[in-house]
Amino acid sequence: MPLDVIVGTQWGDEGKGRIVDLLAAAADHVARFNGGDNAGHTVTSGSQVFRLHLIPSGIIHARVGCLLGGGMVINPARLLAEIDELSARGLDVSPERLRLSSAAHILTPAHAARDGAEEALRPGGGLGTTRRGIGPAYADKAARLGIRAGAMRDPTAFGRQIETDCRAAAARLERDHAQTIPDLGSVVETYAAYAERLRPYLADVGAILDRALSAGETVLAEAAQGTLLDLDHGTYPYVTSSHPTYAGALQGLGIGPRHTRRIIGVTKAFQTRVGSGPFPTEVHGGAAQRLRGSGENPWDEFGTTTGRPRRCGWLDGALLSYAARLNGLTELAITKLDILSGIDPLRMNTAYEAGALEDLSELQAAIPSYVDMPGWPDDVRTCRSWRSLPSAARDYVERVQSVAGVPVRLISVGPEREQIIDREAAT
Repeated sequence: MPLDVIVGTQWGDEGKGRIVDLLAAAADHVARFNGGDNAGHTVTSGSQVFRLHLIPSGIIHARVGCLLGGGMVINPARLLAEIDELSARGLDVSPERLRLSSAAHILTPAHAARDGAEEALRPGGGLGTTRRGIGPAYADKAARLGIRAGAMRDPTAFGRQIETDCRAAAARLERDHAQTIPDLGSVVETYAAYAERLRPYLADVGAILDRALSAGETVLAEAAQGTLLDLDHGTYPYVTSSHPTYAGALQGLGIGPRHTRRIIGVTKAFQTRVGSGPFPTEVHGGAAQRLRGSGENPWDEFGTTTGRPRRCGWLDGALLSYAARLNGLTELAITKLDILSGIDPLRMNTAYEAGALEDLSELQAAIPSYVDMPGWPDDVRTCRSWRSLPSAARDYVERVQSVAGVPVRLISVGPEREQIIDREAAT
């Protein structure tokens, strides 16, 4: 009956995909519960690198079933492209293995056009969205104007529904922004063809998961983005439009909490952010470049979806504690500890002044309270147990654990599967 939920504790990009990939080896199902193709997970398996945007990271494991929850918004063109790419690389991405919730909402050309137009009008450079239409799709969902994936059971009617939606949006865009939606004339045929291919994947995801959990099977729930981007509890308005939290997992998958076993928060050993918004522990210049990397490796700090360089800074323990409380974390997984090798001293924010976390929209004015810790010169990428880590690295992990108030179980020291230390299995 176990449900294990993996959430990001920062602004996304924490390395959740590789933790899901690790734990999926012992799971029966992996289910994504929020977001759209604005998110991305990079998974390294031997010499192969997989960049996933919609399909759960568990797809790499042949025996694992994968599900896309009703809390997601789906760009059918990108989902089909991802299916085709993975199939070409020898993975089974058939409807017997991948299921799409009928309750998920569909992205249209109108959503992407609206996203770009609205972002361009925002002051100060905008919110830093990917302009893929995610926010407008969730806005239509909340306004009860959206089109759900279940409509694809009738491809012809679905295409016409998309056309009606796009023509209404086109009139608004031309009136309000003097912009047009490209290729509107072929939208019926295009979306009908998408529906024809995707309708075999449609399913009642909540019912599938409930049956699996009741039968004693293991389900791994996978978040996109991170807690600090939550629509309600993140650094509003610089947030995503869904709920990448434990509560969001239950809502997005259509299941209750009674099966929950582990709530695993993933955090980098430092902090990163893509796009605009407050980042009190951000560093610049050479320090940022040192944390970010050159971009030559797929695990350097550049967005999986956009390729944008990520903003980098010291670990924010105060926000990590906030994320632990909000999600009810049972444990932490720390990624990229190896990146800190050779940096001395290391800094960590441990607190803000009273009230700073009551409203994260005011976070930009908060002043970090840093503690400095000695670094370690050793390359930790060959370490495979807790005791094999340098003492300074263990001290750093222990400080993270103390500040967060949650035990650290998993520690990543490199991009490969075998470069993850499980403290419960370590000697």
